[in-house]
Amino acid sequence: MIKVEHLDKTFGSLKALHDINLQVNQGDIISLIGPSGSGKSTLLRCIHGLEKADSGNIYLNGELMNPADKAKYAELRKKMGFVFQHFNLFNNKTVLENCMLAQITVAGKSPQDAEATAMDYLEKVGLSDKRDAYPSKLSGGQKQRVAIARALCMHPELMLFDEPTSALDPEMIKEVLEVMKELGRHGMTMIVVTHEMGFARKVGNRVVFLENGRIIEENTSEEFFTNPQSDRAKDFLSKVFYD
Repeated sequence: MIKVEHLDKTFGSLKALHDINLQVNQGDIISLIGPSGSGKSTLLRCIHGLEKADSGNIYLNGELMNPADKAKYAELRKKMGFVFQHFNLFNNKTVLENCMLAQITVAGKSPQDAEATAMDYLEKVGLSDKRDAYPSKLSGGQKQRVAIARALCMHPELMLFDEPTSALDPEMIKEVLEVMKELGRHGMTMIVVTHEMGFARKVGNRVVFLENGRIIEENTSEEFFTNPQSDRAKDFLSKVFYD
């Protein structure tokens, strides 16, 4: 599915990613966790192409994602859906229009087909009744579910989530995580930057723990949470799960 080889990324004098190597297989639900500033979001953005890596390679289904080959690069990026921390919905468009726009402008669908697909995914996230609402009339949890539906409308093979619940009130987090759990149950491959340890432990099948732009530890979710191998991971978990 996704293979990352020797990825490096620098912002000015800050080395954001150091020699990152990662393999994501079909059906994996990978949780990227670690302290703030560890490089989690930067790694996700490099995989999707929102940030350009300084060196290293990324492969999707065995095909090199090469920004220099613009047409091929654009086609590969279409296979990945991205859900942002702050929703990134168009406030001047309705829920339905938000879900139709990329289908028409990027995928070249007819408005009729785009609307049918949009309504299908809005139904799946429980928001078909909000089709004509504007984002300003939605709760944070509803906005994020619209953002997930919008990404799914492009029929991605891989979903990337960048801290999808961190901007939500606590009571709204569950509704978004339930949608993500349902995606996982249907076999969607996902890479999730998250501070939700319960999700990482119970829904994700693998954990990648980063600090200072390096992968410190990678393991199954069960092994990582019950038997962390590195001292840094042990320290991190002791602070997350305090008595």
